[in-house]
Amino acid sequence: MRIATWNVNSITARLPRLLAWLEGSGTDVLCIQETKCTEEQFPAEALRELGYESAVHATGRWNGVAVVSRVGLDDVVRGLPGGPEYEGVQEPRAVSATCGPVRVWSVYVPNGREVAHDHYGYKLRWLQALSGAVAGDAAGERPFAVMGDYNIAPSDEDVWDLAAFEGLTHVTEPERAALAALREQGLSDVVPRPLKYDRPFTYWDYRQLCFPKNRGMRIDLVYGNAAFAKAVADAYVDREERKGKGASDHAPVVVDLDIQRSP
Repeated sequence: MRIATWNVNSITARLPRLLAWLEGSGTDVLCIQETKCTEEQFPAEALRELGYESAVHATGRWNGVAVVSRVGLDDVVRGLPGGPEYEGVQEPRAVSATCGPVRVWSVYVPNGREVAHDHYGYKLRWLQALSGAVAGDAAGERPFAVMGDYNIAPSDEDVWDLAAFEGLTHVTEPERAALAALREQGLSDVVPRPLKYDRPFTYWDYRQLCFPKNRGMRIDLVYGNAAFAKAVADAYVDREERKGKGASDHAPVVVDLDIQRSP
């Protein structure tokens, strides 16, 4: 069974690439972030023609998440139970579903913007709520994973140059402590292998030739429980999908599980 996570940075702009990638990659379940569309605008019919069902939580603007699956889609929960609001709104940043033998969450963690910004405190509260919301599934015997764009590099090795991020979000101790608290629910970091270079970066800024120079970050993460981690046969960053015209600034993270798919 092959599952993946991908921040597409606008599913409308990336739709032809997304459909081609799904056809070519043999992915059974894909967690999508930053759809930048409403639920009505989500291309569910185009995905259905490829054999995928869709669970979407989106309101437009720059957020939005989805799970698409060709191995079943049940027990869908839209939103983060107990999650905080930002400026009076609970943003569409989480959706979960059972896909055949596996349950997954697709999450788009708040960016945080700047350490002194209200959005940074919102980010930490959001992660605390996520830890509580996934605790039950994380402790269960069914394979379970929380996948998506966490907007945090778990370690110094997960950024191209730590000095370039001094004083900035994504690498601060409170953010990393929040990730550690999430892992303490019974989850482990499924670290993918890079297809090129020595570190499995998943994001490269569009500016300053960051991708050709490999000035990236590993912020798209797969956190799986014990049953999930035990089933992992391979994991890699599909760096090829970051290349070329019209690419997202994130690459898909792909995980192969040694587990029987549902029909």
